[in-house]
Amino acid sequence: MAEIVGAFATSHVLFGSPDGDAQALRVVEGMNEIGRRVRLLRPDLLIVIGSDHLFNITTRLQPPFTVGVSDTFTPLGDMDIEQRPFAGNRAFAEALCARAADRFDLAQGEELRPDHGVMVPLMFIDPDGRIPVVPIYVNANMTPPPTAARAAQLGDIVAEAVGLDLPSHLRVVVVATGGLSHWINIPGHGEVNEEFDRRVIAAFQSGDMRWLRTIDTETLLKNAGNGGLEIVNWVMAAATLPGRRAEKIYYEPMPQWMTGMGGIAIV
Repeated sequence: MAEIVGAFATSHVLFGSPDGDAQALRVVEGMNEIGRRVRLLRPDLLIVIGSDHLFNITTRLQPPFTVGVSDTFTPLGDMDIEQRPFAGNRAFAEALCARAADRFDLAQGEELRPDHGVMVPLMFIDPDGRIPVVPIYVNANMTPPPTAARAAQLGDIVAEAVGLDLPSHLRVVVVATGGLSHWINIPGHGEVNEEFDRRVIAAFQSGDMRWLRTIDTETLLKNAGNGGLEIVNWVMAAATLPGRRAEKIYYEPMPQWMTGMGGIAIV
């Protein structure tokens, strides 16, 4: 069977130059460390769980979960990210959608153009764009948004599909992006809830998936804001490696970036 050899999660906000900004430097160092650890695992495929920022998945049609089904993807180019095409894995993406069909109605996107939510972590993980990517989008912009419980269930299926639908020699790394506390364009805009962020990270560190898998939308909105709904992406990634404890790679409460910035590794 193919194997998930690691799961990682990281915030995906990146503003300005870190020169002279100690917190920003620590965030960049943390993202670089995640990238280094992913590359050490020599993955043949990256499954990236992220959120679209109303560029591809708009209010016109609001699927809860969308899988990128394509041989290649071209970045949207927001935040001045280079619009250099990179490989997908259509065969596995289609197999995942088929395997999930009796439990999830996954939307399939053949013309997705990943924005910063996917591309910022990839800049640190695979700067040369050599590793094929299957993106999974969790629609944190819809009402009601996907819950942590549903995200975890889909994580279970992702692990199942990796084991059954990929060649046995392949090594897979799962990367979740987004979060942590992040109020954006709603009351509380710019706030950071360091206490809640650290509680979430501590839960991953302790392997407390019971709480993480059952955390409700109301709790996330109250304690982490609308951007904090992306914590469910982290839950999905952790669900692909059940029983494992996470290691905290970095955390910085950064109201100047309107985000609690953090990253974890599960290996």
